[in-house]
Amino acid sequence: MARARPQSSSSPTLPRKGGGSRKEARAWQRMLSGRRLDLLDPSPLDVEIEDIAHGLARVARWNGQTKGPQIFSVAQHALLVEAIARARVPRLGRPGRLAALLHDAPEYVIGDMISPFKAVIGDSYKAVEARLLAAIHLRFGLPAVLPPDLTKLIKAADRNAAFYEATRLAGFELAEARRFFGRPHPLSGALERDYLTPWPVGTAERRFRERFISLAGA
Repeated sequence: MARARPQSSSSPTLPRKGGGSRKEARAWQRMLSGRRLDLLDPSPLDVEIEDIAHGLARVARWNGQTKGPQIFSVAQHALLVEAIARARVPRLGRPGRLAALLHDAPEYVIGDMISPFKAVIGDSYKAVEARLLAAIHLRFGLPAVLPPDLTKLIKAADRNAAFYEATRLAGFELAEARRFFGRPHPLSGALERDYLTPWPVGTAERRFRERFISLAGA
């Protein structure tokens, strides 16, 4: 009788999408907090706001193609989106504002991929992004999947922010930006001067973390 071949404990395997298996590749990111975040199966227990703030403040929007000596960071973009969401719905509660602030939080580990490239990659990127966002939501007391009306509001605020960033910082003409992002909700002069002037990395990290604390009560 033929013996069953024992599996090697030193060569674990992962399933392939199309069947079969492959040798395990590193799919985790070591954080400065000491956490090790698995990108394919993220645990809320491995998510820390310090890591998110640190990472997002160092990720450039628009692939770095913005005016000025500083990058326009994802952390600053997130704060702008949260401010626009508040302006659109003044009675938006703290959980909704927190969800707006964290809407791009997965980019602290996967970076800010521009929309044209996301379209080329397709569903694989979206699946990883969705799993990371669900883990982040659960870590900070939000539902893994947001209610449809809140998701719609955040997407609208995100497109508004993209319009202002595109026209003020990324060299888009107004007509071109309207075609891609729609007509924006009006932005006050004070908000525009503050949120659309790229901040130093340390400022973006600090302001993101402080806003999180004010919303989460951490």
